[in-house]
Amino acid sequence: MTSALAPSADPLVDPQGRTIRYLRISVTDRCDLRCRYCMAEQMTFLPRAKLLTLDEIAIIAERFIARGVTKIRLSGGEPLVRRDVADLVHRLGRHVGAGLDELTMTTNGTRLAQHADALVDAGIRRINVSLDSLDPDRFRYITRHGDLAQVLDGIAAAKRAGLAVKINAVALAGLNEDEIPAMLQWCIDEGHDLSLIETMPLGAVDEDRTDRFVPLTRVFEALAARFPLYRATHRTGGPARYWQVEGTATRLGLISPLTANFCDGCNRVRLTTEGKLYMCLGHDDQVDLKVALRDGGIDGLDAAIDRGLLRKPARHDFRIAAGAAPAVARHMSVTGG
Repeated sequence: MTSALAPSADPLVDPQGRTIRYLRISVTDRCDLRCRYCMAEQMTFLPRAKLLTLDEIAIIAERFIARGVTKIRLSGGEPLVRRDVADLVHRLGRHVGAGLDELTMTTNGTRLAQHADALVDAGIRRINVSLDSLDPDRFRYITRHGDLAQVLDGIAAAKRAGLAVKINAVALAGLNEDEIPAMLQWCIDEGHDLSLIETMPLGAVDEDRTDRFVPLTRVFEALAARFPLYRATHRTGGPARYWQVEGTATRLGLISPLTANFCDGCNRVRLTTEGKLYMCLGHDDQVDLKVALRDGGIDGLDAAIDRGLLRKPARHDFRIAAGAAPAVARHMSVTGG
């Protein structure tokens, strides 16, 4: 059987000519929070028997590295709730500087205090922390039971460990829109970057997303009136467009899939915790890499990846409208943020 690390002559190029350099991996669909815009309060998660093993995740990731992927982000759900995830981080971290430019993670921060030093030791240098409010009561309401102090302790531990922290906040009308300027000021004071995200119509939740949708064009206008912002050339490989806050180390990123489509330069594919490779967050086309690997080894895996790339669409079909069904039935935690 071909080694997962054997170089491939076949680049990862989709029908639109976009080269795939970025793989996002959901290591688990489980989460210890229940954010209102992300999932229903009563969630049914996948049985553990259906999940990829951590070894299989590593093999698939290494095959993508061999075929030209230079950035991997581990996510969930909450990746740090999966037992032994540190073993996966260490294995993939060995490839940083040897085919992989960067290994990163998105986390809700609840377990970051316990894991920050280990993440640095494994080769992670930058993390995203999902944080939608700095008000303890609002935070608890949005997450349904989260403890803000626990997350802030985790962020502080990450900073002490030497991790660069970017805060991800979903802009939500009636919940945190009025707090966004204070959030940016807090990030400036703490030395963090901030990315703001429009809510996305993924999976059924218990609320009408139309009521919570905030166009980031409106948010940016409010921020530009209070902060000296200028367009930055910085890119992380993701969909955000960045502005620098003049006189500070903080960058403001905007991820706006509804008001400013970012699909033309999409360089990403997503691997779910059960082994499905999705070419687009907003479409259902997928190939089963778990079956391909188990039945056909690395050659079968390569063939499945190639089939998947042929299905990568030109763009997503997100829209927010009263009574509109979600773009896809699966929740964000299944595909990975």
